[in-house]
Amino acid sequence: MHWKVVLGILTCNVVLMSASYTMLIPFLPLYLANDLHADPETVNMWTGAIFAVCFAVTAVMAPVWGKMSDSKGRKLMVMRSSALIAVAYFLCGIVTTPLELFGVRILQGFAAGLWPASLSLMSAYVPKAKVGISMGVMQSANICGGIIGPLFGGILAETFGMRVSFFIAGGALTLITLVTLFFIKEPPRQVAPAPSKNAKAQTSPYRALLHSSTIRMLLLCTGLTNMVILLLQPIMTLYIGQLRGTQENLMMVSGFVFSFSGIAGAIAAPIWGRQGQAHGFFKTEIISLFAAGVLICSQFIPSTLIPFAILNFIVGLGFSGIFPSANSMIIMHTDPAQRGTAFGLLFSAQQIGGTVGPLLGGALATFIGLSYIFPIAGSLLVLMSIFLYFKAPAQMRTNPHSDAKAQVDAKRQETIERIKQEVLEKMRAERPTTNKAKQ
Repeated sequence: MHWKVVLGILTCNVVLMSASYTMLIPFLPLYLANDLHADPETVNMWTGAIFAVCFAVTAVMAPVWGKMSDSKGRKLMVMRSSALIAVAYFLCGIVTTPLELFGVRILQGFAAGLWPASLSLMSAYVPKAKVGISMGVMQSANICGGIIGPLFGGILAETFGMRVSFFIAGGALTLITLVTLFFIKEPPRQVAPAPSKNAKAQTSPYRALLHSSTIRMLLLCTGLTNMVILLLQPIMTLYIGQLRGTQENLMMVSGFVFSFSGIAGAIAAPIWGRQGQAHGFFKTEIISLFAAGVLICSQFIPSTLIPFAILNFIVGLGFSGIFPSANSMIIMHTDPAQRGTAFGLLFSAQQIGGTVGPLLGGALATFIGLSYIFPIAGSLLVLMSIFLYFKAPAQMRTNPHSDAKAQVDAKRQETIERIKQEVLEKMRAERPTTNKAKQ
């Protein structure tokens, strides 16, 4: 299959995946209170538990699914995840108690991994020269789904109720499963190099990857970034209400402010991808981390909503370069036979950050106030960018695409010089014969 066809199909899949997730998750507290009749005093406890258990299970299982995508097939892992998530959504629509929803969320965490599986599948098709733009387009699709989901989910919940929203989301994931089954071919499986005869034992693929300082640095970077995102998200609506001075139509207004960042990200992600391809993904990672951190710190300054919303748009421009650059570096710095495992580890690191972020954000909001969370969160990203700049290994700083291009250019120049030399030698060999003929 042509890589552009695969990119088009997977982009549509990712939009459906992200929209299905975000049309449900923001409204889980309301679902607990209104449909499952949770005690008002325990709604917050159930909400925290239901979020945390899914992240925790996903963090454990993601590397396992990643390894299986390398050994069993990447298309199979996409279908596994989308089918099981579809089942989980359908079950969420029929549960009657908070405890049952908690159990289904465990299943959802077990099923998770569609995003890294899709990235791994795409990496098997995309040429190295197009990695940056492909990862940028996939990230834009993820962001676009995140914009559509809450708006569409709010309308559905108001009109038909939350249960219908779960069934529609389950249908969308079923569609992803069928599209993948019938329209995408399993890419040729890459075989990992055989261990040497003198090796004591074959190294675990996890240990082999974690032995790389580049991979460890990327795991730290993406985990911290996701922690910052989920440190801010739970308090954002409350802070917007504080800036407005009223709770009237708060959900609608918050949805628009959230969408500004998403729209900016959808626009900027492919641009970051192109810049990374041209100038190096390490540089774009540093710049996007630093820019996002500084801009988040500056959100502490506005005392009214409009400047804050404008800054939130600009923050999206900076944030959208972090994950595509990290994903591209994973592709560039891992063996094709280990990319599924690598993306699984990366996704696991993000889930760990996603588990810590809301807990830390809630504690900070309780003890120091909402506004101070922004400079703390932004400073974490700025410090990460500085740490990455000074401590990143030499291998991570290289641009494999540029190096490969330089090698090709060198070989081409060498071939040209060799042909010139052969022509000159041939001309010299023919000269005596020509002189004798004249005599």
